[in-house]
Amino acid sequence: MRKMLVLMAAALMLAGCGDKGKELYETAQFEEKQYNAQHASELYKEILERYPESPYAAKAKVRLAELEQ
Repeated sequence: MRKMLVLMAAALMLAGCGDKGKELYETAQFEEKQYNAQHASELYKEILERYPESPYAAKAKVRLAELEQ
């Protein structure tokens, strides 16, 4: 029983570990769809600052440039 609880706790912890760059990018995309360009820009900047090596950083850079035009 104890082993099962430990395994369940570990599985829950792993489920919470996601790609934060991806999550921020998806949220920024949602904000754009809601016509909230200011918040989307802030999220794209956060991706660039916190996750510069993420594959979403390049996408964020492009979207940020387009929003700032």
